[in-house]
Amino acid sequence: MINILYILGISMVPVIELRGAIPAGAALGVNMWACFAAAVIGNLIPVPFLILFGAKVLHWLAKFEKFGKPFRKILEIGENKVAKMEKMKRALFWGLLAFVAVPLPGTGAWTGALIAITLGLDLKRSMPPIIVGVLIAGVIMTLISYGVVAIFN
Repeated sequence: MINILYILGISMVPVIELRGAIPAGAALGVNMWACFAAAVIGNLIPVPFLILFGAKVLHWLAKFEKFGKPFRKILEIGENKVAKMEKMKRALFWGLLAFVAVPLPGTGAWTGALIAITLGLDLKRSMPPIIVGVLIAGVIMTLISYGVVAIFN
């Protein structure tokens, strides 16, 4: 049970996420399905909070005269991108999904949530592609991690 909590905790950490939690679970000998479930759940727990409150924090930081310029620039870029892509809602969905699904450093649910914030996407429009992307990344990492462990056993 404690190993499941480790996996859950590791998968909530930015950058590491389930890309590090699933191999850790495999190395600890955790059941594949339990490891997958804990990693996916742990990876998704912070996302709604990031999307709901991250935009508010970004807008709040943009209000400051002295150090708000980079935050205003981020908001401006996001608004311009959304204006161009508003007609291509499907492209937003598939682009965000693909970005989250690729299990490489710098991609994942945290970065996907930050992209959603920058593009001004609300929770309803951003959660489905992030969830599906996390599931795909979880399957890929589970197959790789448990395959490597099986080879060495």
